[in-house]
Amino acid sequence: MAASPALSIQDAARRPTERVLLDLDTTKVGLGEPEAARRLAVVGPNALRTHKAQPWAVLWRQLRSPILMLLLATAGLSVFLGDITNSVVIAVILAVSIGLGFSSEFRAERAAEALHKRVTHTVVALRDGKERQLDVVRLVPGDVVRLFLGAIVPADIRLLVCDEMSCDESILTGESLPVRKDPAPVGGEVSVGDMSSCAFMGTVIQFGSCTGVVVATGGRAEFGQIALGLGEGQPQTEFQQGLKRFSYLLLQVAVVLTTLIFIANLLLGRPFIESLLFSLAIAVGITPQLLPAVVSTCLATGTRMLARRNVLVKRLVCIEDLGDMDVLVTDKTGTLTEGRIGFSKALPVLPDLSVAELFVLGLVSTEMDFSGAVVSTEGHNPLDTALWNAPAAREFVPGSWKRVDIVPFDHQRRMSSVLVSDPAGNQRIISKGAPEDLMRLCVDVPPDAHSRLDELYDQGARVVAVATRATVNLPGLGIADERGLRLAGFLTFQDNPKPNAKESLVELAALGITVKIATGDNARVAEKVCRELGLVLGGTLTGIQMDAMTDEHLIVAARDANIFARVSPEQKARLIRLLRQDGSAVGFLGDGVNDALGLHKADVGISVDSATDVAKDAADIVLMDKDLGVLAEGVRDGRRIFANTMKYVLMGTSSNFGNMFSAATASVVLSFLPMLPGQILLNNLLYDTGQLAIPGDNVDKEQMFAPSHWDISLIRRFMLLFGPISSLFDFATFSLMIFAFHAAQGEFRAGWFIESIATQTLIIFAIRTRRVPFLRSRPSMGLLGSALGVVALGIFIPLSPVAGLLGFDPLPAPFFLSLLGLTVVYLVLVEIAKSWFFSRSERRAPTSRKRGGPHHVHRRASRFSVAGPLGPGGARVASKQVVRSSADHRAT
Repeated sequence: MAASPALSIQDAARRPTERVLLDLDTTKVGLGEPEAARRLAVVGPNALRTHKAQPWAVLWRQLRSPILMLLLATAGLSVFLGDITNSVVIAVILAVSIGLGFSSEFRAERAAEALHKRVTHTVVALRDGKERQLDVVRLVPGDVVRLFLGAIVPADIRLLVCDEMSCDESILTGESLPVRKDPAPVGGEVSVGDMSSCAFMGTVIQFGSCTGVVVATGGRAEFGQIALGLGEGQPQTEFQQGLKRFSYLLLQVAVVLTTLIFIANLLLGRPFIESLLFSLAIAVGITPQLLPAVVSTCLATGTRMLARRNVLVKRLVCIEDLGDMDVLVTDKTGTLTEGRIGFSKALPVLPDLSVAELFVLGLVSTEMDFSGAVVSTEGHNPLDTALWNAPAAREFVPGSWKRVDIVPFDHQRRMSSVLVSDPAGNQRIISKGAPEDLMRLCVDVPPDAHSRLDELYDQGARVVAVATRATVNLPGLGIADERGLRLAGFLTFQDNPKPNAKESLVELAALGITVKIATGDNARVAEKVCRELGLVLGGTLTGIQMDAMTDEHLIVAARDANIFARVSPEQKARLIRLLRQDGSAVGFLGDGVNDALGLHKADVGISVDSATDVAKDAADIVLMDKDLGVLAEGVRDGRRIFANTMKYVLMGTSSNFGNMFSAATASVVLSFLPMLPGQILLNNLLYDTGQLAIPGDNVDKEQMFAPSHWDISLIRRFMLLFGPISSLFDFATFSLMIFAFHAAQGEFRAGWFIESIATQTLIIFAIRTRRVPFLRSRPSMGLLGSALGVVALGIFIPLSPVAGLLGFDPLPAPFFLSLLGLTVVYLVLVEIAKSWFFSRSERRAPTSRKRGGPHHVHRRASRFSVAGPLGPGGARVASKQVVRSSADHRAT
């Protein structure tokens, strides 16, 4: 089989288009399917990387803990010094622990892989001479594609035809201003920024549209080479930052405690290896080793639940950000409305213009190619598509009007213009766009035009104005020619409210989420839709009013206003930035190119599967159905996941700290080690294994009412209160074993092993809720079974045939009655301390908190300021990546 034609983008930029097509062995009508399939097999998919689960990478994450590696090395050294049994026990326990973590995290990776396969990007490509939507990963050199305003260029492309096109190439060149494109060949040796005849993978079309032929895909594209050479990092979410701060807290405690234990044991004259192994076991014991596995399991469980509701999470850790949201900024179309825009009617204002003539002016002013027998609506904006799908469009004769030039739509002008010659050969300019902007460029506007426009807005109609003026032999068209126009009339479109939108708004309000509408539509239209849905109107701001305000004034106004009309992409981004600065956790739901900037600026960007590629790339979460009700379910899942993760964190810090503090104290006071290193690790493994059921635990309803956040100071206070309570009962067990039962070393270790497993495992039933356990808050059957199973196994092991191998001796029967009494008293005391602790924490909770930087202050109005046992706290992630590559098609 012959290799696929190869051509560098530099050579393609310098050669005429005919030569480029010849070199790529293709034509202006693209490739045939068989040839495209052959080339795909040769060059591979058009993607930089995939989200295929990598077992070796997951295993390495389990093994790279320095403490774990040091413990294994020390155990190996002790084998050579004769302590084979204890070293083998330690190695086996660590292997089981690593295996549990690996299996949980790998399942989470597989879940992520399955989700990413469901999110695709498409492009309009010519195959067998026909336009079709094609998954971008299937693009090959020689494919002819058509790209429109807002598209992310999916490969390196040599331009064949351009309509006033400019590209944002900052991802490659760092140049912030759009670069004008032209199909004419460039001369000499030029850099990427000077190749005006080409469009590059990952860049964004800011103005105009084009047709081009694919030259390079995947890692052979300019951006692909850079990305594969440097790698791509993702910004950390608040959830990840919280985990990092929590890890630092544990590291500080572990370093101080283990160092003191090691020195104390050496001073007591105990063997070096024994002291080192014991100290390292303490370090491992104080660390919730399976925290990554529990977090991954929580997130993977959440992603599966969300996927069943058609919510796809591109990065698992973004689930917590979704639950954190307390303000949702969303567009109107397709969210509050059905998103099925239909043409309603044409209303001429010129006395000599008929309804049919105005409709034709609207048709020919679209950015679609109407020279052929069939007009393709693929990839175009919904208003233009609605015009061409209207019954009246069937009367239009393709080819009767000739387009000379076009100035495409952009979000600054909010209009487009075409230079055409009509069937009679007369030349004219036709402009179409937002009425307020277009009418400012018109002369002799009829006196009743504004009142008629207001009536249409009050009816809830979307309105596009059409204006025109005659010209003679104008060679081309530019923005400067959009002047002296005469208003021809209005084209109206209808998009009805969704039947379930009102119910969805009620659900979001119940979750403590304020909904704000940011739309490019007229304020009256947005207000009418909101009134129909029962959304309380707190005020309306227009883009012009926003521009007239300082940031300080806009922050105050935006707190109450919930409709922002006729806003540009920059104004949306400014609104989101100020809402975040005011302390809100902001989610932004958008699906167009004009939403990409807002999606980047939000705490959590949300898009839909039908969105433009640039919107899907900028988003963290993709809704397969554009439905606020689905989003509300996602928020609940995010809060449920965070609440369950916090249960493990608080259990681990309090129980582990208490047990290890007890071990440290006893190792100094007693004449022997209170527990062997292998026994400590086995205790920790059993305890952690029982907590793997936490991700499926029930969550109290009040934990859903408001967002929650990491609060390291609260975790520290919790640890310093409940850890000593745990140690108090450990010391009671020590006294019981020594003074009541006169226990030998093996009996002492068995007694404390059982008591430790029982108390630190059963405490989950108190910590998992602020309510009275079991009576007012029931755990899941999985958690109940796993916790009781671990306690039963912990009691059985010191009585089993392997007890001697592990260093345990049999215990007298009265010990178990004493254990039962101690455990009951312990749990009662924990319940009393829990009530005192959280009532005190609520009184001392600050009214504001820092978020996302030194000027980011957070406010919470809801009395339910926590999910689970945590209070307010934490920090937001700063800004997201400015540009995310569309080339990583499976990753988005």
